[in-house]
Amino acid sequence: MAEGDKNILVVARYRKTEALRMASGLTLLDDPVRVLVCGELEPGDELNIQLESLEFADVPLDRVDDPAAVPAALANAVTQADVVYII
Repeated sequence: MAEGDKNILVVARYRKTEALRMASGLTLLDDPVRVLVCGELEPGDELNIQLESLEFADVPLDRVDDPAAVPAALANAVTQADVVYII
């Protein structure tokens, strides 16, 4: 990580496909981007496109399907980030 880089966390909680699209766009900043998906992902063509884009950009994507585990996963991810977007 270069000096001045910000660790960006995108939390996909409500509008998950939109959150993944935004995370893909944030990779253009050359800052490290990480995604935390809270809950299930709705299958679909648009979702597949976003997942492929994130995979191509080597963006780590963590999924938490258990609602009881979301607070701990979120707290851990936020402490490692400089910037957090919750979508």
